[in-house]
Amino acid sequence: MIPRTITDTIRDAVSQFPVVTLTGARQSGKTTLLREEFPDYQYVSLEGSRAQRLAADDPEAFLRLYGDHVIFDEAQRVPKLFSDVQVLVDERKQRPGQFIISGSQNFLLLKSISQSLAGRAAILHLLPLSYRELSQGGLAPKTMDDWVFKGGYPRLFDQSVERSVNMGLYFSGYVDTYIERDVREELGVRKVGDFTTFLRQCALRSGEMLNYNALAVACGVSVGTVREWLSMLESSFIVFRLYPYHTNFGKRLVKTPKLYFYDTGLAAYLSGLDSLEALMLSDHRGSLFENAVIVELMKLYYAQGRKPQLYFWRDAERKEIDLLIEKGGKVRYAVEIKASTVYDSHAFAVVDELGERFGLDAAHRIVVYGGDQTVDTRFGKLLQVADLPQLVV
Repeated sequence: MIPRTITDTIRDAVSQFPVVTLTGARQSGKTTLLREEFPDYQYVSLEGSRAQRLAADDPEAFLRLYGDHVIFDEAQRVPKLFSDVQVLVDERKQRPGQFIISGSQNFLLLKSISQSLAGRAAILHLLPLSYRELSQGGLAPKTMDDWVFKGGYPRLFDQSVERSVNMGLYFSGYVDTYIERDVREELGVRKVGDFTTFLRQCALRSGEMLNYNALAVACGVSVGTVREWLSMLESSFIVFRLYPYHTNFGKRLVKTPKLYFYDTGLAAYLSGLDSLEALMLSDHRGSLFENAVIVELMKLYYAQGRKPQLYFWRDAERKEIDLLIEKGGKVRYAVEIKASTVYDSHAFAVVDELGERFGLDAAHRIVVYGGDQTVDTRFGKLLQVADLPQLVV
C-alpha cells in the first residue's frame, strides 16, 4: 500500500473521539487504509450484505453483535444506525476510538452525523493519491502531463496490477459501476444517456465559470436537474465548485463559481482525451493542469484534517487570479497556475498587480508551473508542484 499522508491525522482523531468518520470518492483508498492501519478493528461492510439488513431491521442487536472497535464501511446505507451508535457511545462515556465509519456519500454521512453524532465524531476526507504521496511512494510521474492524465486513483498505481490495467477500461468501469449506479440509487435517474452526457459536459467545462443554463441546454435537461445532479456529484467527491473571494475590495466581483473535478484522470477520460499526446495537444491542457494543482492543495489540507480556504478572484474588468489561499480571515497567497514548463516573467503580471490590493509581498505572490525548479524572483515565487506543501502552513 502506498503510504497515505492522512494516516497520522486519523490516528490522532481515533485517540480523541469516540467516532471517526472518513469520507471520500469510491476507490480513493479508504477501506485499504483503514484495514491496514487498524488491523485490531473488526471490519463490517454495510453495502448489499446481510449485515446491512440486520443493521436496518434491528440496529441495537446489530451493534451488540459487533461490540467495540469496529470499522463500518458504507455506513450511509443504514442512516437509522447512527442514533443507536450515539446511545452506545454515550453509555460508554464517549470513550475514544469506539467506531470508525467510512463512506463515499459525504452528504448522507454528514446529515446522519449532524442529527445523531454532533460533537462525538471527527470528520475527515480522503481523496485519490496526491503528487506528494506518489513521490514519497517512489511513483512520481515522469512529467506534469503524465500526472494530470493519469490522475490519482490508487488502483492505477498498484504495482502488482499496473501493467494489466487499461486506463480507458478502468475509468469506463468507474463511471458505469460507481458514479451512475450511486446517482441512480439516490436520485432515481432513469435517463442514463442524459446523465452520461451531463458528466462529459462537466468535464469539458472543467476550470470554467459555471453556466447552469448552458449546461442544461447542452444536456437537454432542466436547470433544476443540473443543480440536483451537480450536488450529487459533489457529495460523491466527483466534482466541486470553487467560489470567488468576497471582500469589500470589489463592488462588481463575479459571483459565479468555477467547476473542477477531484481527479483529472477521470476528467481527461470524460473529455475524450484517450492518450497523453491527445492531452498535450488539447485546448484543455492548461485548465486540467490548473485543476490538478488546486486539488493537490485540497489533498494537502485534508490530510491535516483542515478545511481548505481556497477561492479565485475575477473582477468586472476580467482581471483574474486563479487561486487565493486564505488563512485567519485574510488572503495569505495569490496564485497563478501555468502548465508551461519554462519560466516567463509575464506570468506574474496579474498576480503582481492585484497582489498589492491584498497587501501581499513578493514572497506571497506565487506562480505554480509545470517545470521542475522553485525560484525566488523579484516579481514573486516560481513554484514547482513538488513544493506546493510550502503553501499549506
